[in-house]
Amino acid sequence: MTIHLVKLCVGIDSLEHLESYRAAHYPTPETPTRHVTRMWPKREAELLDGGSLFWVIKGVMLARQKVLQLDEVIGDDGIRRCAIIMDPELIRIQPTPRRAFQGWRYLKPEDAPPDLTRSNKEESPLPPELAAALGEIGIL
Repeated sequence: MTIHLVKLCVGIDSLEHLESYRAAHYPTPETPTRHVTRMWPKREAELLDGGSLFWVIKGVMLARQKVLQLDEVIGDDGIRRCAIIMDPELIRIQPTPRRAFQGWRYLKPEDAPPDLTRSNKEESPLPPELAAALGEIGIL
């Protein structure tokens, strides 16, 4: 059974900011992206069975990336960490408010927000603060 991860995108202000950060740090659009985290997911097999990492930006889940593999990374301090290797495609999803948390959270597939359709992608995205406020009152 598949499971997803939800992770805060710290230091990023918008989806466009995330895209520009990735463009600056990964040489080609085909280069898989990675995120290094301190802990190793205990539900590794489920995550690698079609799971995605859902990004929370300014309190709103806005995008996801398919998880391809998990690699061990040993830091300069000698501590073992997990590099989450993801497909380079950033898939926009239905904006969904999320409260702040540390680390990551698992997300069941039935609780995952849907991907945006082609027509939704062509619309101007809502500012994260507005999307969060609308989600709080149940409009999004």
